[in-house]
Amino acid sequence: MTAALLEARHLSVQFGGLKAVNDVSFEVWPNEIFSLIGPNGAGKTTIFNLISGLYRPTSGEVAFAGEVISRMPPHVIARLGIARTFQNIELFEHATVLQNLLVGRHCHRHTAWWQDLFFTGSVRRAEVEFRHQVEEVIDFLGLQHYRDSLVAGLPYGVRKVVELARALSMRPRMLLLDEPSSGLNTEETDDIGFRIADIKHDLGITVIMVEHDMGLVSRVSDRVLALNLGQELALGTAEEVQAHPGVIEAYLGTAELDDV
Repeated sequence: MTAALLEARHLSVQFGGLKAVNDVSFEVWPNEIFSLIGPNGAGKTTIFNLISGLYRPTSGEVAFAGEVISRMPPHVIARLGIARTFQNIELFEHATVLQNLLVGRHCHRHTAWWQDLFFTGSVRRAEVEFRHQVEEVIDFLGLQHYRDSLVAGLPYGVRKVVELARALSMRPRMLLLDEPSSGLNTEETDDIGFRIADIKHDLGITVIMVEHDMGLVSRVSDRVLALNLGQELALGTAEEVQAHPGVIEAYLGTAELDDV
């Protein structure tokens, strides 16, 4: 039987007297699109921060590929193969698309500082390989037209794709997508849905997605975990979760599904 790629085991995190996540457990299987949904304050982004090492759990642990990562710093977790996008786009606006994507390769650099200083042969070979891998991502996401453009001059929807491209430039085994459709129109949301499906089917990358657009969640997700007030509500297919009485009650009267 195939082992889970990621396991969250009885995760809890407390900020002062507030329990942002309370005894949450789930597994994510290889080549799966797994979505976290829930109303405002449900703990979705907090779980992302626990997985990526920005937060440390008060109790419980996260394991990736059989290795406990809960106490590792973010850069080590990134090297293990977990990449992430953010709800608020985090790009270098006064650099080109190509330069932003090359930044995504930095965690795989293994040369010493003195080799970088003198631009030795090993550094040059690494740069050529990094450029080749980044160009493949540009082709995959159709960003050829923007490769030499400054990010500051790009439309918002293109910037979202560039941030996705930078995460893919890390060659991850698992991709964490935080609100990938946030701020996009209907056409752009449909487009990002196709891209997410291609990332799974064509690249074989496992995806965990925090998302408020239930149409997008239903189209691309293999399984969905619904949260409310830091606790698990329901786990199953999108249809099963949306029909769960606890999920219906949690969403009743909720206008927005953005997380904190």
